[in-house]
Amino acid sequence: MTTIRLKHDWVLGDRLGAGGFGQVFAAENQDGLKAAVKLVPKVPGASRELLFVDLKGARGIVPVIDSGEQDEHWILVMPRASMSLREHLASAKGPVSTAEATSILIDVASALADLNGKVVHRDLKPENVLYLDGKWCLSDFGISRYAEATTAADTQKYALSPLYAAPERWRAERATGAADVYAFGVMAFEMLVGRKPFPGPHIEEYREQHLHNEPPPIDVGNSVLKAIVTEALFKAPGARPSPSNLLARLTRSQQQRSGGLGRLSEAHLGEVARQSEAERQASAARSATEQRADLFKGASALLDALYGELSEAILEAAPSAKKGRAGKRNGLTIAIGTAQLELVPLIKTPPSPWEWEAPAFDVVAHAGIILRVPRDRYDFEGRSHSLWYCDAFQAGRFEWVETAFMVSPLLGRNTTMRPFMADPGIEAAKALWNGMSEFQLAWPIEEIDPELLIDRWANWLADAAEGRLHAPSTMPEKPTPRNWRQK
Repeated sequence: MTTIRLKHDWVLGDRLGAGGFGQVFAAENQDGLKAAVKLVPKVPGASRELLFVDLKGARGIVPVIDSGEQDEHWILVMPRASMSLREHLASAKGPVSTAEATSILIDVASALADLNGKVVHRDLKPENVLYLDGKWCLSDFGISRYAEATTAADTQKYALSPLYAAPERWRAERATGAADVYAFGVMAFEMLVGRKPFPGPHIEEYREQHLHNEPPPIDVGNSVLKAIVTEALFKAPGARPSPSNLLARLTRSQQQRSGGLGRLSEAHLGEVARQSEAERQASAARSATEQRADLFKGASALLDALYGELSEAILEAAPSAKKGRAGKRNGLTIAIGTAQLELVPLIKTPPSPWEWEAPAFDVVAHAGIILRVPRDRYDFEGRSHSLWYCDAFQAGRFEWVETAFMVSPLLGRNTTMRPFMADPGIEAAKALWNGMSEFQLAWPIEEIDPELLIDRWANWLADAAEGRLHAPSTMPEKPTPRNWRQK
């Protein structure tokens, strides 16, 4: 048997469980006091002060009755609880009664109310709610602070519990007490309904669901309890109720309401449902903005690489070529004689740029390639192609594509660039439209193959340098199948 020597000597017994930041063993001291001893590894980046949090005076907290360190572990000794809320829910094999759920939630809300503004748990879940001395208490506050502060790479997966993590936790924002309220709402839903509001099962699904999805409506409990759970699961942290508000309303919910107050509670529940949907939409919009920013970074890196390969290949093949800057967007130019190739810089595409019936796919960024020659007697002065970073072929799979446009032959007029590039906007939207329009595709929307693109534009530049680049005799030059995603 192993003995831990702190203020008291504790003889370790069977292992009770383990979490991301320690192992728990049954223990007993020389006076016969039974306890649970948690061994927490001294992970780099987390300090002793984070672990040993003084929570005296707070209701419903499992106390630390002894502590210290030994070898590579910090040691916490706590009274041994009879069960965890997780074990209790597993034994119930389904939802618990409204009365029992309310009683448990009042105990948890009491603890959160006393700690509000002082300590954030960050990992509230049924495993950390323990039944001790006839009351449900919170454990592992210090452990959660410790987990939050660590910089060890192998412990980052424990920074949140996917089933209970608030939207702001998925965004890696600073956790406040509102994150604990959200986890409280998930636990409340689980107790009342018998299942979790967001089923996952994989971490990617949990992230998407917590950030964007509306929890299913609760069809059990009174209107006050339903509203409490719905509000606790609001996407915006600032819209969630405070722990003291939860406690007061839960306590009142134990009293049956009738007449005007009962009707007012029902009216409040309807308003909460409307507000919940508004919060969900706001969270989705915010997440979409963040996602576009990440996609734009990827688009930039890929385009830089493509432009780098193209310019390097041309300059290696034609050392006499001259680099410069030109065009409205100050793009990189490579000139050979009177021919000039311009690489249009990356531009961030707004979410709704089309000013016409929009295609089904989304464009995050756009650029282009322009080849200029002196204007000939047919008013031809070169060709230009669009480069779009979009999910044209598969929803959510973004890649660089190349395309180009033309004026409909039925109009009897033409442009000096043939074909011509177009930014995502009304001209491009009309060309992609199902109906007849003055604009059409002159080059198919096709995924960029860097090797083929470089060879093709090098050929056109060589023709231009030798005075042999002319307007295409027919357009489109290639078949333009409607292979992109359509509504």
